[in-house]
Amino acid sequence: MGEPVKVLLVDDHQVVRRGLRTFLEVQDDIEVVGEAADGAEGVARAEELRPDIVLMDIKMPGMDGIDALRRLRELGNPARVLIVTSFTEQRTVVPALRAGAAGYVYKDVDPDALAGAIRSVHAGHVLLQPEVADALLAREEAGGGQGRGGSLTEREREVLGLIADGRSNREIARALVLSEKTVKTHVSNILMKLDLADRTQAALWAVRHGVAG
Repeated sequence: MGEPVKVLLVDDHQVVRRGLRTFLEVQDDIEVVGEAADGAEGVARAEELRPDIVLMDIKMPGMDGIDALRRLRELGNPARVLIVTSFTEQRTVVPALRAGAAGYVYKDVDPDALAGAIRSVHAGHVLLQPEVADALLAREEAGGGQGRGGSLTEREREVLGLIADGRSNREIARALVLSEKTVKTHVSNILMKLDLADRTQAALWAVRHGVAG
């Protein structure tokens, strides 16, 4: 077994943080490295601890989860952010995903499902519930979307299709018999050509334009 996945918990409710920690501490491959009670503290702790995954609440006093997520991206922090929210917060989940979140889970998530979500996001996958994916696609459609797909090479379209299937860079490299470094280059080129911020938006673009497998 390799190094455990390092997780930072960011939520203004101590009971929620305690519950999440309890869920995760029984997992051999996941380590909770710290906690924060608001977005500003979460950004500071993420910079200090350099976790692999940040479990981020959205609604917090002061700096909320979306602003914290944007700040982490501005700082170039490599942590992948998994939003922890409730079903009724869909209208705030969508902006969080557009800001670069790797996905989201509900606060009443089953412990095994939470651990699975963390492993999946750490592997490079994107977690989207159907109703949120539909909402994101509808917004892209209303705004005209990105119509630059013709500038992609055939190989980039193959990579994009595998991103939409939820494959990590390592899995894409295996599938296409490429190095992981080459896949990363293709992903960067795709995001640049389509003027997209991250893999989540790339996956949605692929679904909308029929590139997904």
